[in-house]
Amino acid sequence: MRPPLDYQPPQEPLKVVFEDDEMLVVDKPSGLLTVPGKAEHLWDCLEFRAKQYCPDARIIHRLDMDTSGIVILAKNATAHRHIGLQFERRHTSKIYQALAWGQAAQDEGLIDLPLRCDWPNRPLQLIDFARGKAAQTRYKLLKQSDHTCRFDLFPITGRSHQLRVHLLALGHPILGDSFYAPPFVQAASSRLCLHARFLEIHHPIGGKRISFVSEVPF
Repeated sequence: MRPPLDYQPPQEPLKVVFEDDEMLVVDKPSGLLTVPGKAEHLWDCLEFRAKQYCPDARIIHRLDMDTSGIVILAKNATAHRHIGLQFERRHTSKIYQALAWGQAAQDEGLIDLPLRCDWPNRPLQLIDFARGKAAQTRYKLLKQSDHTCRFDLFPITGRSHQLRVHLLALGHPILGDSFYAPPFVQAASSRLCLHARFLEIHHPIGGKRISFVSEVPF
């Protein structure tokens, strides 16, 4: 995501979820870049803060600036390679939660819509059946009110903005989404209501499955 010119990240302290000799697991707040941007004023980010806490910490995967939730950093090259391959080969389990606009037509399903970058309007993404890359998201409705619905989202692939565009295609723009939601839905929340609440991987030493959970803040 392209950060605003007046980028002012939240100043809350680094929230450590788990730590051992191989990795550091943190809870990223909404509004904080995962890695620094190119402009001088974009130096403050999750990676910078994690390195202040642990100089050996290195980013393995990313969340969009406005998405909050679980991020894993490696503490050494072996862990970085091991966990990075799990993301690349889809050996991780991820659950996001979203609060979106509208009334759900069904309780669960699979969204299978290919995505590509909308180059004239990048970093926006769009659905393109001819040139898009495969993108699949499973979803489950948790509850709904008169105007909103809460979903658990299970991304099978990891395309840029995949969850936002897939829910939009279902008729459910995410509250607070400054890229894809109509103005009244964007204004319905002071933040993007998308949160990486669960992540499970194989531990880089021994291979045991280990999971991390973050409380949904909206």
